[in-house]
Amino acid sequence: MKILLNKSLPKWIVLLIDQLIMSWSFALSFFIIKQFHFEEIMRGHFLVYIGLFGLVSLITFYAMRIHTGLIRYSSIYDIYRIFTAVLIASLSYGALIGLWVAPVHGIDSVNIYLVLLISFFVSSTLLTLVRMGAKALFLFFKRGGSGERERVLIYGANGYSILLKQALETSDTGRFHIAGFLDENSNKVNKNIHQIRVYHIDDIERLQQKLRVDKVLVFADDLKSDNQKLFVERCVELGVKVLTVPPTEQWMSGQLSMNQIKDLKIEDLLQRPPIVIENDRVSSDLRGKRVLVTGGAGSIGSEIVRQVMSYGPELLIVCDQAESPLHELQLEMEEQYPGTKMAIFIGDITNSTRMYSMFKEFTPDVVYHAAAYKHVPMMENNPCEAVLTNVLGTRTLADLSLTFDVEKFVMISTDKAVNPTNVMGTSKRIAEIYIQSLNNLNQGKVNGNKHPYKQVTQTKFITTRFGNVLGSNGSVIPRFRQQIEKGGPVTVTHPDITRYFMTIPEAVQLVLEAGTMGNGGEIFIFDMGEPVKIVDLARKMIKLAGLIPDVDIPVTFTGLRPGEKLFEELLNEEELTIPTHHGKIKISKVRNYSYDDVVNDIDELMQLNKTKDELMVVRKMKQIVPEYISKNSRFEELDLQMN
Repeated sequence: MKILLNKSLPKWIVLLIDQLIMSWSFALSFFIIKQFHFEEIMRGHFLVYIGLFGLVSLITFYAMRIHTGLIRYSSIYDIYRIFTAVLIASLSYGALIGLWVAPVHGIDSVNIYLVLLISFFVSSTLLTLVRMGAKALFLFFKRGGSGERERVLIYGANGYSILLKQALETSDTGRFHIAGFLDENSNKVNKNIHQIRVYHIDDIERLQQKLRVDKVLVFADDLKSDNQKLFVERCVELGVKVLTVPPTEQWMSGQLSMNQIKDLKIEDLLQRPPIVIENDRVSSDLRGKRVLVTGGAGSIGSEIVRQVMSYGPELLIVCDQAESPLHELQLEMEEQYPGTKMAIFIGDITNSTRMYSMFKEFTPDVVYHAAAYKHVPMMENNPCEAVLTNVLGTRTLADLSLTFDVEKFVMISTDKAVNPTNVMGTSKRIAEIYIQSLNNLNQGKVNGNKHPYKQVTQTKFITTRFGNVLGSNGSVIPRFRQQIEKGGPVTVTHPDITRYFMTIPEAVQLVLEAGTMGNGGEIFIFDMGEPVKIVDLARKMIKLAGLIPDVDIPVTFTGLRPGEKLFEELLNEEELTIPTHHGKIKISKVRNYSYDDVVNDIDELMQLNKTKDELMVVRKMKQIVPEYISKNSRFEELDLQMN
């Protein structure tokens, strides 16, 4: 049976069947007009009439290529073409009879126009029924009979929803049965579209029971609206599973693949309306430039690479230590942007000799510094490595940017640098202070007797600060997903812990925009939206998986990890913000630091770091950043000693 289903009828057989139907319909209509008086019919010119009609019909159908379509995929458009072909054949035949056969040959023994009228309705109906019947049989056998299918509702009652309905109905798998459309437009509610009822979205709870609905299908684009998100949240609470469908322009070859229908992810619910940036300004800032991205194999760094590449840089230099991710990123970029030059540079940002050779070889115009250690508990246990990479690595790259006259140096920082409670956040704050002091030195705001370079350049040093990004390596969401797949428990550190979240693409968009508008010395703060309670996030992810929290999957609390705090902040208490032309970006006003003082502190910190005396290293970090108060950490004793 499968072999037969995968084959299609030859085109000449389809054409033959169509002509048999056309000829039979004409003959039946002829007999009806003659009231089935066969002797009179045969004495007349029946054979001439039907022979000529068959010839005209054959030429018309062949010219319009009615026989070339696959019957199993017949649509409304195919039916329209059939009606058109039958109409053209009938009108052509009527004109031929009236202008040539009857007057020239004197053959006019029947009301041929009435025959054509009856024949038109009979043949067009039969041709349509054959195609619809063949399509129904194909789908029936393809789906293995009338097996149980998932009953679903489609969110929305518009043209895209109708396209989705048709795609699902013609799918080979026959996985879904469309139980109805959902809409909030009162003009559509309680009406039928393509024989499918439209219900109000507020009736979802009633419909869940009445229609035995398993799932709701939602276009992914719709999730960016607050109204749609509220509806989806309600579905999740009711236990109605939500599936997302990509926009129609992303359907493969115009056909929706069942593999493109995905379970709703928590990232979909956390997305906000798309961020609009001034692409022209970003483009003019990056086009034709030599751009360096450190940490290019990481979550943020790789997205910076993707977005910068779209602006047509002269050369994109990607630096990281991770060989395999770099290789994958290189293949991806070569496939998407075959004409753009890209250089992969494997190296450790704390290796000044290696970094110097990179700057000397490629002489970048713009640097996006995303390389850093970022995991709080891990850095709490390895503070010397956090200082080495996040402080010394940043200092090395920033100094080289001055040496090689880089136009802009954009550092990717974190909200954990604000009132830090851990080593990682403090190391990033020290890096922020250092590059700000360099920028102040360039602008003559502070003294710089210890500056190692004779000629001070006009490099602009800019910091961007934001919170957690969705889907980044090691973030909480992939961790929860793995725990749910294993059957739980889902572990949360504390019932009150909250975090800010932003998608990786929108974070990078704002980084590029901030880099463009920056004049040097600013710390740009991104609007992260509303903070999210992590336990609510965990429970919602369990529900999205079709399970019940604390029944199917337990949620347990493990206690705050070393260095972790309940609430993240984007600003120190002493900092003020200034709005920019972009509503999602603000500038933090912070005090200026003397370059000489900062260098003295960092030099001492690096000397202590060489001793590997972690207590002395962290003590010095607390002296540099007085607001650093350890939480849930072995370094809390230092706060007691220093107070």
